[in-house]
Amino acid sequence: MTPRFRPFFKPALSALLGAALLATGASAFAQASPAFPAKPITLIVPNPPGGFVDASARILSDSLAKVTGQSVVVDNRGGGSGNVAYQAVARANPDGYTLLNSYSAYHVGNPKLTPKLPWTQKDFVPVALVAVATNVITVHPSVPANNLGEFIKYLKANPGKLSYASQGNGSLSHIGTEMFKLQTQTSMVHIPYRGSGPALQDVLSGQVQVFITTPPSVMGQVQAGKLKGLAVAGKACHPGLPAVPTTTEAGLKGFELEAWVGIFAPAATPPDVVARLSAQIKTALEAPETKTRADGAGIELRYLAPAALDALVQKETEFWARTIQTAGIKPE
Repeated sequence: MTPRFRPFFKPALSALLGAALLATGASAFAQASPAFPAKPITLIVPNPPGGFVDASARILSDSLAKVTGQSVVVDNRGGGSGNVAYQAVARANPDGYTLLNSYSAYHVGNPKLTPKLPWTQKDFVPVALVAVATNVITVHPSVPANNLGEFIKYLKANPGKLSYASQGNGSLSHIGTEMFKLQTQTSMVHIPYRGSGPALQDVLSGQVQVFITTPPSVMGQVQAGKLKGLAVAGKACHPGLPAVPTTTEAGLKGFELEAWVGIFAPAATPPDVVARLSAQIKTALEAPETKTRADGAGIELRYLAPAALDALVQKETEFWARTIQTAGIKPE
């Protein structure tokens, strides 16, 4: 607990503490071995290939490899609503060479949804936030609705007739769609998958009719007319989907969904290694070619340092705990 001091001393004390912290951070960074990384880094992804989480990992890995001079291997370990990947990283050697490309809904949702979880948030140390993506509401062309209002009207007239896909129990597409149902007072059947790729296949075939997910998963399909984009669940339209209105513009105020991806290391990873990795990731994200690739994939790059990412995790954990309870989502 921080000691209490008289108000007279606070300004000077704050300045001294700030200088000390800056010096400590610089010292920690300087202490990292100049040889790090001296071998390839493995970036474990909790989803199969395809979709926002995988795309963000591949964009980062290519740019980070140039910054570090070492290859960055993307290792997709889908399954178990992300728990296979999280457990693998939690048990990995904490040397900075095995990292987790963490998906927000798994990171903050799974602790509330999965009984006897094989990992906890304390098993990881934050390294850097790397990307965010606003979700988009899409439907198969067979759904007789050309805008969000018509879609909600159809759902109310046909409760339980349509099914929706998610990337798995506890994913943002699952929790977010349940919140959509709650807010619109509609009913759909949940069909969980092991990632965006398998989910998208069934949505494109019409076996499942609805998919609320991030633009990288469906942007190309909407642009090609293979899916209908009804609304972007954010404050602004998506640059890759300029004809798709926001949910507010479409008449559904207050419904917003934003996913994020952050890099985490095993909890015992040395602070100097974490600091070096975070700085290298920041440099990688700032490269012009990295932004160009991200824009083309519908991903917004957004860097946060370890402390800021940790604060985001705590805030999101509290929010999704309330959301899960309100929506009545149960563990599988």
